[in-house]
Amino acid sequence: MIAAEVIADSISPDGVRLTTLQVDMHRFVLPEFNTHRCMARNSASSRAIPLAKRIEQVRTDPAVPIEWGRNQPGMQAETQLEGDDLREAQWAWRMAAEHAADRAEELAGLGLHKQVAARILEPFLWHRVVVSATDWAGFFAQRCSPLAQPEIRAAAEAMRAAMNASTPREIDYGQWHLPYVDESERVFGALARARSVARCARVSYLNEGKRDPDGDLRLYHRLLDARPVHASPFEHVATPRRPMDMPPAGNFTGWHQLRHVLQLDQYLTSSEVTS
Repeated sequence: MIAAEVIADSISPDGVRLTTLQVDMHRFVLPEFNTHRCMARNSASSRAIPLAKRIEQVRTDPAVPIEWGRNQPGMQAETQLEGDDLREAQWAWRMAAEHAADRAEELAGLGLHKQVAARILEPFLWHRVVVSATDWAGFFAQRCSPLAQPEIRAAAEAMRAAMNASTPREIDYGQWHLPYVDESERVFGALARARSVARCARVSYLNEGKRDPDGDLRLYHRLLDARPVHASPFEHVATPRRPMDMPPAGNFTGWHQLRHVLQLDQYLTSSEVTS
């Protein structure tokens, strides 16, 4: 289930490459993934996806470790479990997944909201993120290293391979990097940007990229009109920075994110945060 796909790949007139990927990984390494501040990202949400769907995923296809290292001092395992020890460890992990599914089902039967009941499933879930960045060197250096946790290393290596196989599209000043937007849709200008924002946001429900022009526009305005504004999906859509422009805000080099072009941060106060 570890997979990475380039969704949009662009290069500015100044030669700065901006890439958006859709990545499937182990949910239990998401905190490590999220430490990298160079990225704009949106992610599947335990608060949004129906609990029954998540329980079924854990029962039928739980996320399991890709290595079963033998315990020792330090952060890495040098040797692997073998024989009966390995089989029993794998059985114990799968039983833990079954028990988590049982308890989540029990909590749901008591009327507990999925934003709480789903949390006990997270160690056993596969997870999807949409991620965009211009500066990948630090992430790949750290997470493709043999010192990284094997599960995030596998995801990072899949991302690097997908990027190496992709050819970026040349984007001129005034044009836009538009994840999940087809070639035929690019001519629609502001509407194309709205569609891209909405389709990036839908990863919360695991239906990212869904083509629903009317629904895209409604979702875009719900994100924009919310207070506090849901600004994170607006970060993936970006336009090249001209040489005489002010330095870009946000976490991209050489590109202006739609979030900051629209000045969405003015709708946030010190007590409000984005999703």
